[in-house]
Amino acid sequence: MDAIVAEKAGFDGRRLAVDLFDALRAETSDGFGVTRGSFAAGEEAAISIVRRAAEARGLTAETDAAANLVVSLPGREAETPYLACGSHLDSVPQGGNFDGAAGVIAGLICLSRFREGHARPVRNVKLIVLRGEESAWYGKACIGSNALFGALDAEDLALPHRSGVPSLGEAMREAGADVDRIAAGARLLDPDSVAGFLELHIEQGPVMTTRGLPTAVVTGIRGNVRHRRVLCRGEAGHSGVVPRWLRRDAVFAAAELINNLDEHWRVLLERGHDLVVTVGIVGTDPAHHSMSRIPGEAAFSFEARSQSTGTLAAFYDLMRAECRRIETERKVAFAFDRRLDAPPARADDRWIDRLVGLSADLDLPTETVPSGAGHDAGVFANAGVPTGMIFVRNAHGSHNPRESMEIDDFMQGTELLYRALLDPVR
Repeated sequence: MDAIVAEKAGFDGRRLAVDLFDALRAETSDGFGVTRGSFAAGEEAAISIVRRAAEARGLTAETDAAANLVVSLPGREAETPYLACGSHLDSVPQGGNFDGAAGVIAGLICLSRFREGHARPVRNVKLIVLRGEESAWYGKACIGSNALFGALDAEDLALPHRSGVPSLGEAMREAGADVDRIAAGARLLDPDSVAGFLELHIEQGPVMTTRGLPTAVVTGIRGNVRHRRVLCRGEAGHSGVVPRWLRRDAVFAAAELINNLDEHWRVLLERGHDLVVTVGIVGTDPAHHSMSRIPGEAAFSFEARSQSTGTLAAFYDLMRAECRRIETERKVAFAFDRRLDAPPARADDRWIDRLVGLSADLDLPTETVPSGAGHDAGVFANAGVPTGMIFVRNAHGSHNPRESMEIDDFMQGTELLYRALLDPVR
């Protein structure tokens, strides 16, 4: 990190990128991947690295009322709405080093190039390092961006950390956020003050690698409906003495539900619906479970994602109907924690066209792809800010330590972002 701060002569974006990625990995490594907990030490350490690098290049770095880091650079038309770019720095437990961080570092490279005098953008430009994008820690995604637009409420702020403590509100207050205004639903950022928001991000699936695309332009972002915890309650008993017709087995009930949801998912795909379904957590209580005990409780998570609000609503209703049928047939009960929703988002058509055109100018692919994963860009888009997204190829998927983004691909995506920030859509 000292080399980043000490660098004074000339500007080498590739060198800055490599140094920053290396610094982030070294500072937040958990010995297997990287762990940068939302509103916790890992995220704070990553933000500190980026802040120091920004200030070393003469850029203004401040913290907003949601505890997001904002790096600013003036443009030629200082009185007009500004252009923003950015992403996040938190990660899932034992995650990869590029998820989120690629967009932050790309934005910093672009502002640094402007600051070095290579060109002056039309509009003021801000890099926003958004807090708490990952839902792994509090069950709520895109916390920093939702807070900006008054989209968090008291129930959100009361959500506990995955370990039980602290609550989200307590963690945000400790990080310097104005929790009282956030709890009141105050809008911390006026959408009309932002001319556009651009996010560069690694693709988190295999499509671009399979198709040989170093970069792509994103058309939209899937929304989701989730339950962090669904509890199936049956009745415990001795495994050798209770016959099937008298059992209230929570595991078999939960397994039947999950299997039936998989079959419904298959049918909906065959009918042309966009949908992905995941049960990412499932288990019994280790304090009670035993090989010779009929499980009285089984807990699992539920998530469905789609580009269609109607498909999400229909599949959720189908899931609840399956629960009611299984409750009757197996004499169990399903209890749901709070439902969490994130609506689908559509990228701005003008930004899609602009990014595709710039890709052609740079001899990059002009392919467009949807995003299956959620992003802060979706929050900005649904708040009314014209939004665009750039994907960079990444091997081995994401949310795991094997993320593998090539620096050449990253620099091509960064050049595309730079051109878009320099001369945006009108």
